[in-house]
Amino acid sequence: MTVKSLLCVAVLAAASLAVANAKSYDIVLNNPVQAGSVQLQPGAYTVQVKGDSAVFTSVSSGKSFAAPVKLDNSGPRHGTTSVGTVTENGARVLKLIRLGGSSTTLEFNE
Repeated sequence: MTVKSLLCVAVLAAASLAVANAKSYDIVLNNPVQAGSVQLQPGAYTVQVKGDSAVFTSVSSGKSFAAPVKLDNSGPRHGTTSVGTVTENGARVLKLIRLGGSSTTLEFNE
């Protein structure tokens, strides 16, 4: 193999590992929740971070919704994945998701 071929194989292998290691987290929403400009209905979702967005995929319908997110990696590891909401103007608003097994917290702002 030439050096170019080896380099190409190495880049493809690294890209495959990055995709394979993209971790997702399962959450369940018991009430409708506003996440940024997205209204999430009650149900089970898989959450995955892609760049500066959190992508929510409904387990039942397979539909995906993206909301802007800020990552905070400070603090101790979270034992479980948990969701933090507040009530604003009579509506539930998603403020954060602590990702279990990591020190990452997803912070949502309007």
